[in-house]
Amino acid sequence: MSIILIKGIQFLLSLAIIIILHELGHFIPAKLFKTRIEKFFLFFDIKYALFKKKIGETVYGIGWLPLGGYIKIAGMIDESMDTEYLSKEPEPWEFRSKPAWQRLIIMLGGVTVNLLLGFIIYMMILFVWGKNTLQQEKLPDGLYYTELAQSIGFQSGDKILSVDGKNLDNILDVNRHLFLRNVKSIYVEKSNGSKTQIKIPKDIGMKMMETGNLLPIGVNVPAIIDSVIPNSIAEQINLLPGDYLKGTTEFSFQGLLDFRKFMDNNPPEKFNLIIERNKRLDTLNVSLDESLKLGVYPFVDFDINFENKKFSFLESITGGVLRGYWTLYDYVVQFKYVFTKKGASQLGGFGTIGSLFPPTWDWQGFWESTALISIILAFMNLLPIPALDGGHVMFLTYEIISGRKPNEKFLEYAQVIGFFLLLALVLYANGNDIYRAFYQ
Repeated sequence: MSIILIKGIQFLLSLAIIIILHELGHFIPAKLFKTRIEKFFLFFDIKYALFKKKIGETVYGIGWLPLGGYIKIAGMIDESMDTEYLSKEPEPWEFRSKPAWQRLIIMLGGVTVNLLLGFIIYMMILFVWGKNTLQQEKLPDGLYYTELAQSIGFQSGDKILSVDGKNLDNILDVNRHLFLRNVKSIYVEKSNGSKTQIKIPKDIGMKMMETGNLLPIGVNVPAIIDSVIPNSIAEQINLLPGDYLKGTTEFSFQGLLDFRKFMDNNPPEKFNLIIERNKRLDTLNVSLDESLKLGVYPFVDFDINFENKKFSFLESITGGVLRGYWTLYDYVVQFKYVFTKKGASQLGGFGTIGSLFPPTWDWQGFWESTALISIILAFMNLLPIPALDGGHVMFLTYEIISGRKPNEKFLEYAQVIGFFLLLALVLYANGNDIYRAFYQ
């Protein structure tokens, strides 16, 4: 089965779960408040439906267009643009007849369920699979710091002790903290054993976005030779697979990236290469030809030894709530980058969402992606844009505070404007996916 098909099936299954539960979040309170539900659909049924059946007063069905789903609540101005009822007197079972507080609960139901779904899934993941942790001590060659990280004070050999006074379960999470968490300082131990605080500039996140360097701190992959190119300089000086390139007499290689940087930046034609072979250091004299190539392929696959932390049932509840909270927090903070030129170009549509799923069927990966998407959709749905739940919430909040219900014609026009805004956003985001697929 192809990777695209596997990802596609996972995406549709995840979307179906999220949509059905979201719409149930509206459906259940509407029923509790004796409001009539005319339709309940998974996916959109434009022109026709794949399946539909009327049970009681509600038509349940599956549409052919998997861009979302909906319930049609009687007496409500929604994306169906059905306004025929406006010429009639309100019926007691219509949405518009209900008190504003009941209508507000109905509209908040979907977002609430999506948030709860994300939190509950995270609890389940921690209870069933636990959490992978990674301490810097488990990385034999430590961390690598890009030029961006070095520009704010990090140096090769630095060991991160804490971030704003807190230890990280996974040391690689430091990048997310720099990008989204408004980090003020990072406490490090230098290679000489001294300890110091590195002050983090407030604009580090924006610099990461503008430069495209979202991983300024990474695992230092050792510069170990995988294979030697026949008839190359490396073969002539007797370099062998498994040799560990430690540096030159003038320049130390902290890892593979340092070696590549050295070879890519016009290396001297002659230099002394220090290697480690069978736990012994040796020095080889190198004389490069006009190509300035050594002629080796280094190992690029490096196994990181994560430790799995198990959670009891009660611990998984607390841990799941915290993970859900920080997932929502990070996404909300990340939203500010959308309004930059670089951020807008990174917006993605259904292709980007589908790429979140693992290339092979993996239940843990599936549920991880489902929880993330559910929380993202909860936030997006709460944006105060007409045609979204947040637009209805905005107008209902105004009604509750002011005591005046907005004009229904105004609501109708707002719904139309909101619909076209959303359509433009969807087209733009999916257009970005298509552009990246063909030109990047």
